[in-house]
Amino acid sequence: MDIEALTRGVLDREARAVARAISLVEDGRPELAALSAGIYGHTGAAATIGLTGAPGVGKSTLATALVRAARADGRRVAVLAIDPTSPYTGGALLGDRVRMQEHATDPDVFIRSMATRGHLGGMALAAPEAVRILEAAGFDLVIVETVGVGQAEVDVAAATDTAVVVLAPGLGDAVQMAKAGILEVADVFIVNKSDRDGAAAVVRELRQMLHLGPARPWDPPVLSTTATTDEGIGELWSTIEEHGRWAVASGGRDAKRRDRLLREVESLGAERLRLDLTRALDADADLVERLVSRAVDPYGAAEELVRGVRDEGSA
Repeated sequence: MDIEALTRGVLDREARAVARAISLVEDGRPELAALSAGIYGHTGAAATIGLTGAPGVGKSTLATALVRAARADGRRVAVLAIDPTSPYTGGALLGDRVRMQEHATDPDVFIRSMATRGHLGGMALAAPEAVRILEAAGFDLVIVETVGVGQAEVDVAAATDTAVVVLAPGLGDAVQMAKAGILEVADVFIVNKSDRDGAAAVVRELRQMLHLGPARPWDPPVLSTTATTDEGIGELWSTIEEHGRWAVASGGRDAKRRDRLLREVESLGAERLRLDLTRALDADADLVERLVSRAVDPYGAAEELVRGVRDEGSA
């Protein structure tokens, strides 16, 4: 693959090149390092929104409504729908793009379903890399949508500037969210399908739980929407914009982005060290034999293995 040509294509805003670059992220291809080096200086300008919640809460309909609001403001928008859980189907089966057909012919909207099937770091590393590709391609706003499965919600919150968690009546409660740690990381809560019975109770329960914890610099609002009729979408868009302005003014956005980059570098480094240790262990038949025969314990074997990799790296 000609990475230089692919990099130029991304920077020239060619949709085909952007799609191919994101495929590299999906598959965890070794060419990612060269692509990242080529585009990194052109990233960082886009606002990012994380949209997450359980299946069936209406995330794709909400994403469609947010795209419509952003386009009305003249923004170029990309939607990245990530499936962090499916090593077998290979992704979201294009369901999100089917539901967003109204934007299909808009050249300033890019919609992509993406699986993390090949990426060693899973969603925590795949999402930031894919977002940078979209930033380099000149999109002003990137919406990252994922299925909420506990850790996936935490990951998408860490990977974006504004984390929006979506709930709906009858599809889960705030107690489960508290157990998963979602209450601490979300910036905006949405109770969608608010025309259904029980919606007011979900809003009330969420607000009560949020106020049980310590005060936060940004008090996450709990909003009600019915995305199918656009009810509450204007307030949601205004709230997201307000959070964006607050995050910039308070320094929170830059601090979060800095921490995100440091954690990403740490994770990438740890993954490379893990691979080096795995190769070293596979090649050290003597160490394996001593471990199996109880001549050395696992802690001692690990220390010996790490020492060997360090010595090899410094040689």
